[in-house]
Amino acid sequence: MKLSVLIPVYNEHETIEEVIRRVRTVPLDTEIVVVDDGSVDGTRDVLQRLLEATEIDHLVLQPENRGKGAAIREAVAKATGEAAIIQDADLEYDPAEFARLLEPIEQGKADAVYGSRFAGQGPHRVLYFWHYVGNKLLTLLSNMVTNLNLTDMETCYKMFRRPVLESIEIEESRFGIEPEITAKLALGGWRIYEVGISYSGRTYAEGKKINWKDGISALRCILKYGLWRRIFRRRRRADSLAERAESA
Repeated sequence: MKLSVLIPVYNEHETIEEVIRRVRTVPLDTEIVVVDDGSVDGTRDVLQRLLEATEIDHLVLQPENRGKGAAIREAVAKATGEAAIIQDADLEYDPAEFARLLEPIEQGKADAVYGSRFAGQGPHRVLYFWHYVGNKLLTLLSNMVTNLNLTDMETCYKMFRRPVLESIEIEESRFGIEPEITAKLALGGWRIYEVGISYSGRTYAEGKKINWKDGISALRCILKYGLWRRIFRRRRRADSLAERAESA
């Protein structure tokens, strides 16, 4: 099964080449799709060199920084694999775990697979307590409105069968895509599995970008795509049933 690896990049010139190298060493049929989201630190020069060396299959250069969600939209449009996974460019996640994530999809059990940092698999770097609390809280709130029992909604490692990903219209342009995608998978009735993964988180001094504002945005997206759309769908279904009853 061909796996498209979707890599959004913004100012990661120190790590992107190693990420590409690690993806290329994975013993799977992989297609690497990189979207540079307006980098200004030399990342584009590295990517152009890797493209010329055929280490990258598709490269999209955004004219300005538009956010992770916008980059993923562009990457999905270029992907041709039967399955796709989102890979960050900062070495926090290990591509060597692709095979375990792909297994439930290859076996026909799953439509989407999440790599959980909290499911007890592999080593984890010890870092920020309040980030951990925030992740758990957002996952809990997401589960409450989607009726799922995920342990790590905010994980980067989300793998999909291609038809599933193509069926989801990604509306958020930044980090809000995590709860957005999760809510739309739940509303679509797709089969979701979780697989425990390792995690090598980095500090803000090392280039970590997500902050408390992204947490507020995630909460907004949980309500918008999970709660409100679920309520709207129920109302629409009730109206449809009422119309049928009146016409009977």
